[in-house]
Amino acid sequence: MKRALITGITGQDGSYLADFLLSKGYEVHGIIRRASTFNTSRIDHLYQDPHVHGVRLFLHYGDLADSVHLVKLLYNLQPDEIFHLGAQSHVRVSFEIPEYTADVTGIGTIRILEAIREAGVKPRFYQASSSEMFGKVQEVPQTEKTPFWPRSPYGVAKVFSYWATVNYRESYGLHASNGILFNHESPRRGETFVTRKISRAAARIKCGLDKALYLGNLDARRDWGYAPEYVEGMWLMLQQDRPDDYILATNETHSVREFVELAFERVGLDWQEFVKHDQRYERPAEVDLLIGDATKAKKTLNWEPQVRFEELVRIMVDADLALIESQREPAKSAG
Repeated sequence: MKRALITGITGQDGSYLADFLLSKGYEVHGIIRRASTFNTSRIDHLYQDPHVHGVRLFLHYGDLADSVHLVKLLYNLQPDEIFHLGAQSHVRVSFEIPEYTADVTGIGTIRILEAIREAGVKPRFYQASSSEMFGKVQEVPQTEKTPFWPRSPYGVAKVFSYWATVNYRESYGLHASNGILFNHESPRRGETFVTRKISRAAARIKCGLDKALYLGNLDARRDWGYAPEYVEGMWLMLQQDRPDDYILATNETHSVREFVELAFERVGLDWQEFVKHDQRYERPAEVDLLIGDATKAKKTLNWEPQVRFEELVRIMVDADLALIESQREPAKSAG
């Protein structure tokens, strides 16, 4: 039985990756931060699954700012694969807490790479890189050869992590790969990220729970895919004989406005009656256009996305409608 360690297991990608690895027969370990409230909602179902019963899923308290604990954890676990997804991952927030973002998202990667060396383990290592590294894009579409020009503290930290991974691969012979993932969304996306913010608001406005949605730049264009498909791509990278860096993307670009239009159309509403502009959600430096070329991943990994933009929007809006309905059911029963 292979043993995998996931940083950021409670996030969108971490939870889907845990689902996927358990289905492959892995023993899965995750690092979670200690908090005064439970923050494991995205993976709680794994303990309730009659086929899993939590027997092969283990959570460990830890933090990417604590290098000593990382060394001890890796020494004790001896993982076959490490998926490093943990980060301060909100781009807009990174402008407000740049030092923390640099420490956790950037230096955190160095800490775990050093922990691998110090613990004397030889796992295959995946680093979650980001399309935000391209920022002010130097060519369209973006490939693995496109120069980086990050436009946020988050993007800068991810560029640091990318090159740290390459450096440790070249310096110490680590089987370390970067996955440059373009935007990938799902019903498990955090509620402060723009896609989930839109799908949730459309559902809540339709159900009479909210009256308006406040957004920043509607003209920003992104390459949006479906998160469960992207975590399979992460896994495929670590199954290769040679480590390398890959883009995962749909090679389509759509604006935030298009996402809004489709989401509100799904619930039968005119978005222009409900969507308002709020300057607070504008970034100091905007990334105007992202579109990725995943030719290398298709050729080498045999990976390509199946869920396209329109279907992604439907999946997210329908899930938020269903969530509202499920929350109403207990209230009806109680009444």
